[in-house]
Amino acid sequence: MRDYYNVKVNLPGGIASPGYLKDILTAAWNANVRKVRFGSRQQLLMSVFYEDMRFLEKDLKKGGIFYEMNTDRQPNIVSSYCGEEVFRTGQWLNANEYHSVLDTFDYDPALKINISDSNQSFTPFFTGNLNFISSPEPHFWYLYVRNKQTNTVYKWNDLVYTNEIGRLAKVMENCMLSGDCCGEESLYEAVQKKIRYVSQPASQDLELPSFTLPYYEGFNRYESRTWLGLYRRDEQFPIEFLLDACALCLKTRIGEICITPWKSLVIKGIEDQYRTDWSNILGKHNINVRHAANELAWQTEDHNEDGASLKNDLIHYFDKHDMRTFGLCFGIQTKVKSEVFGSVLIKKRPLLQIGQLAMFHVYDIYYTENFNPNSRTQLLFEKGLYKIHLAAQLEKLCRRFNNQRSRENFKVTTPEADEAKMTLKIVELIYQCPDCLTVYDPEYGDTTQNIAPGTPFDELPETYCCATCDASKSEMIVTEMNKIALPDQAA
Repeated sequence: MRDYYNVKVNLPGGIASPGYLKDILTAAWNANVRKVRFGSRQQLLMSVFYEDMRFLEKDLKKGGIFYEMNTDRQPNIVSSYCGEEVFRTGQWLNANEYHSVLDTFDYDPALKINISDSNQSFTPFFTGNLNFISSPEPHFWYLYVRNKQTNTVYKWNDLVYTNEIGRLAKVMENCMLSGDCCGEESLYEAVQKKIRYVSQPASQDLELPSFTLPYYEGFNRYESRTWLGLYRRDEQFPIEFLLDACALCLKTRIGEICITPWKSLVIKGIEDQYRTDWSNILGKHNINVRHAANELAWQTEDHNEDGASLKNDLIHYFDKHDMRTFGLCFGIQTKVKSEVFGSVLIKKRPLLQIGQLAMFHVYDIYYTENFNPNSRTQLLFEKGLYKIHLAAQLEKLCRRFNNQRSRENFKVTTPEADEAKMTLKIVELIYQCPDCLTVYDPEYGDTTQNIAPGTPFDELPETYCCATCDASKSEMIVTEMNKIALPDQAA
């Protein structure tokens, strides 16, 4: 077998200009690399054969492009910018604010840093060592700290001003890596002695949003434009396709390509006149953009064929048994010190180990508190499973989650509602998109497409499509919907 290097190129915030990405891909192509991957920390990854590495090194150094071989001493900065505009619901955080934060970093961090919108659930909050999360106060951020190789997260005493994040992170990193600060109080005192920064007291704790993973693949409308999400089942993106995508971005004045923590790409700002051009590129390179939603909700470790293979086996079982996994995401961890994002975590461990050699392996299943993947509390569901029993136990856990969510949805929580003895009644039919689960309710119509409230589904024009992912009217599925009504409102 030929020897190869695993090469990593950081893309801070998961943002790459098409010209910069084109330079990296061209260097990779010249080194006989034909496919690249994107990592869970929004970095670009590739495997380069030993004899070709000198060509890649020469071109990357010539272009001033930082890279690492077989190491991750300088982790990429993760941000939720990939969901800005298309998934976010924040009130003050916008594209300019993200760029302002990233511009404050004048060094390459040795700690993992996350920059997150508190109102989204598309990217993780706490997988970094320094986790900056937007607060309700405009231009100020929560900071949650996690020491290296630990699972304990604690809140910093201050809300940090946008333009101070890079300066503060640099000082905190020096203090944390020096080994002199052993705890929360000692770190805070050490930092206060070394830097003064604009801040406010962090009097309130962060409220975690409920988790819902949006469907992030295919062509999707937002405002007056379209964004395109690209996912690859084997995580491999052909360089020829990516070069064509970069060229079309440059031609149509799209300034950024976004990488997501789900090892996928998001291209925003596609104008209607160029949508056909993007469809042609997908067709030219045989790129599929209609995978099932349950296949997109998985995260595996980077450079790990074992985790990727197990994921594919489990997805096949889920499809075969028509399992409902909406509201869940899954992480597969095969290495002790790695971290994956998920509300359900599958951890592989050796059953018998002789020295450094693991003879047999079993799997443990954990789930996070309230099935929220941003929770740091992991609860054991099953332990010591053989691989053959893993899928059935996951199905059992999915059923538990669905039953729990059903009870919560129909639970009456207000005293006024208890006194009124609220009852359920079935209202008119609604129509749901099978791809992204968006619904058309005749009672409310569809303001995004100028459909007035009270318009029956049968009277919609044949050109009507899903407001989120553009699936055709004929693909939408009829279903019943229960609503809660007071007795004096019932028919």
